[in-house]
Amino acid sequence: MFPMIRRIFLKHSLATSGGVLFSGRAFAADQPGGLPPGAMTQAEIAQARFPDGFLWGMATSSYQVEGAWNADGKGESIWDRFAHTPGKIRDGSNGDVACDQYHRYREDVALLKRLNQRSYRFSTSWPRVLPAGKGTVNQKGLDYYSRLADALLEAGIRPFCTIYHWDLPQALEDLGGWPNRDLADYYADFAAILARNLGDRITTWAPFNMPWTVAYEGYGTGNYPPGKADINLFLKAVHTLTLAQGKAFRAIKAASAKANVGSAYGTEPAYAKTDSQADQAAAERFHALHNVFFLEAAMRGEYPSAFPGPTPYEAMGFRLGDERIIQVPLDWIGIHYYFRFMVSARQPAAGDPNPMSQFRAEMGQAGPRTEAGWEIWPRAFYDLLMRISRDYNHPVIEITETGCTGDDKPDAAGRVSDPHRIEFYRQHLAALSRAIADGARVRAYHAWSLMDNFEWHHGFSRQYGLAYLDRQTQQRIVKDSGHWYARVASTNRLDA
Repeated sequence: MFPMIRRIFLKHSLATSGGVLFSGRAFAADQPGGLPPGAMTQAEIAQARFPDGFLWGMATSSYQVEGAWNADGKGESIWDRFAHTPGKIRDGSNGDVACDQYHRYREDVALLKRLNQRSYRFSTSWPRVLPAGKGTVNQKGLDYYSRLADALLEAGIRPFCTIYHWDLPQALEDLGGWPNRDLADYYADFAAILARNLGDRITTWAPFNMPWTVAYEGYGTGNYPPGKADINLFLKAVHTLTLAQGKAFRAIKAASAKANVGSAYGTEPAYAKTDSQADQAAAERFHALHNVFFLEAAMRGEYPSAFPGPTPYEAMGFRLGDERIIQVPLDWIGIHYYFRFMVSARQPAAGDPNPMSQFRAEMGQAGPRTEAGWEIWPRAFYDLLMRISRDYNHPVIEITETGCTGDDKPDAAGRVSDPHRIEFYRQHLAALSRAIADGARVRAYHAWSLMDNFEWHHGFSRQYGLAYLDRQTQQRIVKDSGHWYARVASTNRLDA
């Protein structure tokens, strides 16, 4: 987890933005001035209900929790290389051990069961299964995911497999990475291997987590590995990822008759900063580019009109017939939500190929903020779900991530109190309940995250877990928010 375009809002510190630091009372009905804008009312929270059979879950990703970075034949990933490079990770940590889930997965499955979870969204490490990204399978790596799936099913928990959550085999990056069109076929082969070997037990598959971030942050800005900043590489990566999405969908379906395939997209709702036509048009282009670019390709077989000029098909490496490859009938749509953007128009310089140069996107500043400085605006979550439902003929939706940071530590008695996180989830789940009542076909919700873990370039300096991780002992301690979420999962209501 970590939404993109962070450079847009890092300059807005809590000291200068005017935002209110989020606490457990940030949405209290009796606070001065009443509820902040964007909040759900206490009545909406009390009335919130979720349907029978709703899937409550938690999410993690392989590099962030597994550890065992070079154990049992695993190959090097681009995140291994990046995190081992001095200066790349804020706190100097890496994912070599992370949460050691590779060795402690049974403990984590038992924890999920104790917290009444019915779905666990995890990801597979491509270089753990295929150390070189292609060729010979590492059976020990494949066996690990087989054991994990079995343990989840034994606990009555649905295994939800995200195939790719950013940890590309370094060997494939050495061949050009995602800008290399050949990766679409290598990736489809990897997806087929997983589906053939695990598809009898794993039925819910997401080929990608936030593919836009993979392309833009990895090849457009260089903020993420492989650390390349070249818009032409970004354009090629976007198209290869879209081809890979389509080819993987078909490979999974061919290998497993039970497969239910969607994908998980990072989305930040875009609102025009002013009522001007220019800002409204800019907000629409941002939405098309950042939120639904890969979704449009899958559902309609074409890229949306989101660039400063015509869609640069030639620069992307588009070939005749690719439109048939990229179009696939996704069984469901995965949605991440963390915050909203306020968007205004900006005229790009002549000849500037960067699609992000056509607007200015700033995080909203009217609502309270998380410890990380991110605005909290639950009603945007509702707006997003209703728009996706309306624009794509009411598809089945899975909420694949939402979550809240906080510097949470055990007290002398061993309790981890995090009322701010409880209120964050209470607000956003109330917005979700309202969307479901108004017709959104949401079947599952996954909190980010099961436990504090390696948060990409922030290392362990940001904590999203509903369980605290003692990095010295690897002990998991359920936070107050985790106990609260367990009650919600058992009752389908927020006032339990």
